[in-house]
Amino acid sequence: MTEELNDDHDVVVIGGGPAGLNAALMLARARRSVAVVDAGSPRNAPAAGVHGMLALDGTPPDELLERGRAEVRGYGGEVLAGEVVTARRERSGLAVRLADGRAIRARRLLVTTGLVDELPDVPGLRERWGGDVLHCPYCHGWEVRDRAIGVLAGGPMSVHQALLFRQWSADVVLFTHTAGPPTDEEAERLAARGVDVVDREVVGVEATEQRLTGVRLVDGTTVAREALAISPRMTARAGFLADLGLHPVEHPAGVGQYLPCDELGRTEVAGVWVAGNVTELSAQVGNAAAAGAATAARINAELVTEETDRAVAAGRSPFSAADEARNCELVLGNRRHGL
Repeated sequence: MTEELNDDHDVVVIGGGPAGLNAALMLARARRSVAVVDAGSPRNAPAAGVHGMLALDGTPPDELLERGRAEVRGYGGEVLAGEVVTARRERSGLAVRLADGRAIRARRLLVTTGLVDELPDVPGLRERWGGDVLHCPYCHGWEVRDRAIGVLAGGPMSVHQALLFRQWSADVVLFTHTAGPPTDEEAERLAARGVDVVDREVVGVEATEQRLTGVRLVDGTTVAREALAISPRMTARAGFLADLGLHPVEHPAGVGQYLPCDELGRTEVAGVWVAGNVTELSAQVGNAAAAGAATAARINAELVTEETDRAVAAGRSPFSAADEARNCELVLGNRRHGL
């Protein structure tokens, strides 16, 4: 089914995850005309449940999003299925075009498209991603507690990741893979916490009956593991902003690419705001939702200021309605009733 678009909105939110939906909820409750354009490819779709969310712990991701869409619509907001392919500036504001040719205009854009996880090129990882191949201990650590956990080195945070997972299990092995051995200081810290290091390349993972059983090394040996943590490279979904001059840049931590913004969520392009994983790569669901709500409030405040400035300017105009009424009074006086 193709939805009919209202041409103009106060805000178009691009991305229908927790950040985008919570932003739209706040804006709709603020009586703003808001539309969410959702491509329907949430980052956490492979996960069985959302964790660390008060009162919603364990909720399946698709259920959480469906409830969010219903809440936004309940306040008059629009939620549209579609993929934004371009965004540009027009005299009246900003406009986005969808892949199916539809277009929508807004005074402000809020980009909450999240990121793409680029997994290591190791056979078998993608098939198990979101299950016993994972990345965040706070999202999935409890589910793999006390199991044999492997950590596949793949970025500057891998040693830190191994030390974190040690909190959930006493059996943690760091596979250096192609990253090279840890520094002397890192090796000392890992050894102090009982984390073993295997300094060989990983060429695959093994599974039996839908469960991870081991990590296969380049020399043909297999190290038994029940879960494997990886460090995917994270890249903001933001290619559609190129015509506005906005491009993802390398994150200072070296973990991927993100869209920079100020402390309020504003980008360097006037009228374009960001929230969630597209700018904060490590944000969990709760953090992303909170960021969406906070940024929405700031956008509404900016719109209120803009509208107030316009009203003040209109009130000061020599041709304002108030001045016309005063002039009429002066010219006609008591005769106005006889006209």
